[in-house]
Amino acid sequence: MSDAIKHECGIALLRLKKPLSFYKEKYGSAFYGIKKMYLLMEKQHNRGQDGAGFASIKLDVEPGERYISRVRSNESQPIQDVFGQINKRINEELASNPEYLDDVAWQKKNIPYLGELFLGHVRYGTFGKNSIESVHPFLRQSNWMHRNLILAGNFNMTNVKELFENLVELGQHPKQMADTVTVMEKIGHFLDKEVMQLYQDCKEMGLSKREASPVIAERLDIAKILVRSSKNLDGGYAMVGLLGHGDAFVFRDPAGIRPAYFYEDDEIVVVASERPVIQTVFNVPFDKVQEINPGSALIIKKNGLVSMQEILTPTVKKACSFERIYFSRGSDAEIYQERKNLGKLVLPAVLEAIDNDTDNTVFSY
Repeated sequence: MSDAIKHECGIALLRLKKPLSFYKEKYGSAFYGIKKMYLLMEKQHNRGQDGAGFASIKLDVEPGERYISRVRSNESQPIQDVFGQINKRINEELASNPEYLDDVAWQKKNIPYLGELFLGHVRYGTFGKNSIESVHPFLRQSNWMHRNLILAGNFNMTNVKELFENLVELGQHPKQMADTVTVMEKIGHFLDKEVMQLYQDCKEMGLSKREASPVIAERLDIAKILVRSSKNLDGGYAMVGLLGHGDAFVFRDPAGIRPAYFYEDDEIVVVASERPVIQTVFNVPFDKVQEINPGSALIIKKNGLVSMQEILTPTVKKACSFERIYFSRGSDAEIYQERKNLGKLVLPAVLEAIDNDTDNTVFSY
């Protein structure tokens, strides 16, 4: 192998199910979510050191108030750089307004990055150059809250050119032929269609455009959008999407090539590429962390309801071999046991190759 073995990308999603004041009272800080996101990303820094990105969404904000924040870095220590920028902005706002140090409502309204829905990504570049434009998450903007789409993922599409041409046939003019951007625009196309159809339904009900907005948020069918947009996807992927109004999804390829795990309780929903990350950050046992089924999407609605829905029919499971052998941390109980079993399987061949002369054999990696 001529190229150095590198890890896959890492994803992290966190949805706070309680008001920010709850975390302030219980954990001493309204910035609980941001602190947990740092840990979720730092514990996956082995999965990608070419770049890191963070995005957050504030729920239920008034028109005219910013509700999406994003920061990305391709510096030599990207996670530290991302959270250095976030913490600097937070500290500046609090230093300028010390009277609001304990005012959670003011903090949510005035401090960027403080929200209820978070997305993090650490990148190992598999496509294109390591420019800041290649760092996840990507953002598709709109003045319609529901049509804002933030996307990040751990994937390689094998048919990017075909997906690109599909967008061109739809009349679009994609800015680049990269897998993440192409997938985002395809999802975005069907998101737009779904929103417009719901708007027409609301119009027929006699609702004004303003009255239609919360109805669209409630009725938006994420699974339907993913089914329509994923028909031609070919490759391994675990992608995370956030919609501007507060819905979120994590969608996994039907062969289970790329990993994704989640945990839910009455306070949070969290997703990461590796099980031990969730276990250690939230102090939960192995059996409480579940795997997202291949071909399925974990869908988190704005109202906090969580469901796992099949989007594509699962195929024979083909988990990435390097993921199991090398990429994932050995602190995962399943990974650890699997590697022990692999060792047992190769041992006879190794002993035969050295004629059972372990005293005069050097074992190395």
